[in-house]
Amino acid sequence: MVRPADARRDTAADHGHPAGRVRLDKWLWAARWFKTRSLAADEVERGRVLVNGAPAKPARDVKPGDVLTIRQGDVRHEVRVVALATVRGPAPVAQALYEETPASVQARREAAERRRQGVEPALAITHGRPTKHDRRELTRVKASWQRWSASLDGD
Repeated sequence: MVRPADARRDTAADHGHPAGRVRLDKWLWAARWFKTRSLAADEVERGRVLVNGAPAKPARDVKPGDVLTIRQGDVRHEVRVVALATVRGPAPVAQALYEETPASVQARREAAERRRQGVEPALAITHGRPTKHDRRELTRVKASWQRWSASLDGD
């Protein structure tokens, strides 16, 4: 008997996993936090994903109620696992697998506001291509060094 797609169940128990538990890397992939499962595993290995405040390994089982801290760049997301899935589905289904904590939402909004009101980009440049003034200063320093070096060699 073939079930329609709407009736398909993607629970951990259907795929031979202990009921109510799924590998961390597989859940992160299914919840669309990372594009591939191997990327999810790499991020977990690098310590960018914490489970209940502690570092974890990709094979660690997650269960509903666990709190995950996911760092992507300079943004931290703190989410509570609501449901489990072992297959990747559409985005609305993936978003139903977790809920972001209010503190995390507030922190992300504040960080976005700080970035929006950040410093003038030109003032933040500390290195890179020299300006016209910098090039002239470099030319003067090199010329004085060559004169000093030539005077030592000429003695």
